[in-house]
Amino acid sequence: MRLFRSFKAIGALALAMIAAAVAPGSAQSVAQQGSAVAMAPALTKADVDAWLDGFMPYALQRGNAAGAVVVVVSDGRILTERGFGFSDIAKRRPVDPEKTLFKQASVSKTMTWTAVMQLVEAGKIDLDKDINAYLDFRIPPYDGKPVTMRNLMTHTAGFDEVQRGLNSYELKDIPSLGTAMKRQVPPRIYAPGTTPAYSNYGTALAGYIVERVSGMPFDDYVEQRIFGPAGMVRSTMRAELPASLAPLLANGYLLGTGKPGRPELNSFAPAGGLAATGADLGRFMIAHLDQGGALLKPATAALMQNSITRAIPPLNGMALGFYEQNINGRKVLSHAGDSPQFHSQLWMFPGERVGLYMSMNAAGSDKLSAAIRNHLFEAFADRYFPGGARDGRVDAATAREHARMMVGTYNKTRRLETSFLKAMELGGQFNVGLDADGGILFSAASGIGGENLRWVEIAPFVWREVGGKRRIAAEVKDGRVTRFGIDSSSPFMLFEPVPWYSSSAWLTPALFASLAALALTVLFWPVTALVRRHYGVRPERGAAEWRAYRLTRAFAGLAIAVLVAWMIFAVALLSDFSSLNGELDGMLIALRIATPLVLGALAAAAGWHLWLVWKGPPGKFARVWSMVVLASAAVLLWIVLVFHLIGYGTAF
Repeated sequence: MRLFRSFKAIGALALAMIAAAVAPGSAQSVAQQGSAVAMAPALTKADVDAWLDGFMPYALQRGNAAGAVVVVVSDGRILTERGFGFSDIAKRRPVDPEKTLFKQASVSKTMTWTAVMQLVEAGKIDLDKDINAYLDFRIPPYDGKPVTMRNLMTHTAGFDEVQRGLNSYELKDIPSLGTAMKRQVPPRIYAPGTTPAYSNYGTALAGYIVERVSGMPFDDYVEQRIFGPAGMVRSTMRAELPASLAPLLANGYLLGTGKPGRPELNSFAPAGGLAATGADLGRFMIAHLDQGGALLKPATAALMQNSITRAIPPLNGMALGFYEQNINGRKVLSHAGDSPQFHSQLWMFPGERVGLYMSMNAAGSDKLSAAIRNHLFEAFADRYFPGGARDGRVDAATAREHARMMVGTYNKTRRLETSFLKAMELGGQFNVGLDADGGILFSAASGIGGENLRWVEIAPFVWREVGGKRRIAAEVKDGRVTRFGIDSSSPFMLFEPVPWYSSSAWLTPALFASLAALALTVLFWPVTALVRRHYGVRPERGAAEWRAYRLTRAFAGLAIAVLVAWMIFAVALLSDFSSLNGELDGMLIALRIATPLVLGALAAAAGWHLWLVWKGPPGKFARVWSMVVLASAAVLLWIVLVFHLIGYGTAF
């Protein structure tokens, strides 16, 4: 679901895929599924190693990445564990699957959900009980419905997104888990159980419940009840890494040719605080693939893996903590984790007792890490577990009509809805349009080179990517599309139509047009004054009209300055984790005060000026431009109100 525009890097990656495909024992294409099943190579260490050697080094080099670890487990053992590239480029320190720690970001959640299921197994947590029974503060109901642990595990608690204090670079900024949970309870935007909306806060809250119910600090619980039994000897959830592990942490990079970044810390440790080796994640997968192994009883593991909630059938659904990434007709349970510098994902094939894990310590050029790991998974599945059912078709006329019904502007259900960061939607909403053949075009799903994908409708309101595996499916009520999903994210996030009043389809161009009109208004104020002085011309204006004229120009300039300041603030806020902990509060408070004052004054001055111009001597241009300025002021006021730039408080 990411856009990749570097065709040079993509071309090289494609060559890497070809190299992998022609390695000894290559599987056939999906189009040859009948013979591919019979010809699929055996899953052996020798074959996997040869296949990885044909793909990973070249992909890392051409993707300008740093290093990676890949682990494959099968039938209760680590089949192969491979390190590629470097954990420290400057020191040329190679990645060691057994010793190199990678930050795992949201893969950490699988530890938390395993801990929860252990306590469910012990009868200490009820999946369907109001979680307030386990807390020392209150999560209010929404639409009369309380939040349950099942809601937390399926990301259907309905929480707004939280950013403030989530990440930092300094240990002093990391509070206790209880403090982090209580200092900013996010607003609710959905009723529990109704809508998947991925939530870091929800997972961290579950970790806090583990802490309270078990009577043990969360870090201690995970070490004693998960890492120990699973044999995960080089793993930790602690913000301050133990002395024995700290030297083993890989550097994180944005680009393999760049400098390493500062180590990332997470206030919501149960949601993103894990640092672990690839080998340890392999051991964790082995336990879950072995009916829970030393971590869970078989019945509990089955409950965790098979309790599937599907927001929009037939798309992938959400288990209790893991989410489906089914492929080639086979069930796959997965979880990914991404931070600016580290990118990880694990995939488990329960029916085959096979697991695949990958982590990278750089995003790579054009964030190519996502493409590399997605292709690794799909190519692995096609090579060793080919297959799949034949798709149906919808007649052409019906397909065109259904595509037209999909056209519109959409927003993610996981979003920043109630804070001023909602303004990012002006550049972050998603469009569904029509291609030349009347099919759908989805802006958030493009090809590996950034090209538009073609989709064919295989069942009513279900589309498959032509030549690919992804599906889109929509929910339709009363003849209208109410929401839709795409396979890769449907377990934990959907897309909903945006109300007209907050649609970037018209607000974004209106914003730029308004800023341009106000900029011209300000620019031509001194220019026209100089021209009048040169020719000795003075328009027929009364004192009030001159005052309104000057005030309008002055406040137009201030309005532009305020919006530019908001942009500078947003860049500073989002470019540095440390700023999320309050370093920019002074600027935020100043903007909160200045925005309504300046834009309100601009609208008032522009309205006054328009009234005076229209009741004064005829002047077509002056009258038209006074309307343009007032309309521009109204657009800006509308935007800052809808996107919460006018408000109080510093929560986000």
